[in-house]
Amino acid sequence: MRTQAELISIISSTSELLTVLLAAIAGISLVVGGIGIMNIMYVSVTERTKEIGLRMSIGARGADILLQFLVEAIMISITGGIIGVVIGVAASNLVTYFANWPTLVSESSIILSFVVCAITGIFFGYYPAQKASRLDPIEALRYE
Repeated sequence: MRTQAELISIISSTSELLTVLLAAIAGISLVVGGIGIMNIMYVSVTERTKEIGLRMSIGARGADILLQFLVEAIMISITGGIIGVVIGVAASNLVTYFANWPTLVSESSIILSFVVCAITGIFFGYYPAQKASRLDPIEALRYE
């Protein structure tokens, strides 16, 4: 025979385990997405080396190039965040509609997701942006 306190304890421990598991999956997803952003930015820097050299040769500073590529990385990650929020809200509504399970998507969770997207874009886009900002204009213009 089990008491209500034992059942609450079992449910609570199960809920905590699922929370840790979901956090681990989300962390892995962020790292994989960040690596994807970094690869996209590396390809962008490589393909636009002449453009970077031209901009630097007519007066753009390294900070301008760094900011350009950081904004690009943030926009890529925010776009992914928008797609994720739309899919998440739609899935939540579908679960509510078809399974009659009440779901709640709070505004704070949406804001938090965009903040995490921006931080991910900055973190994984910084190194390729820094590499672009440190290119030698003469070597970049010669690049084929």
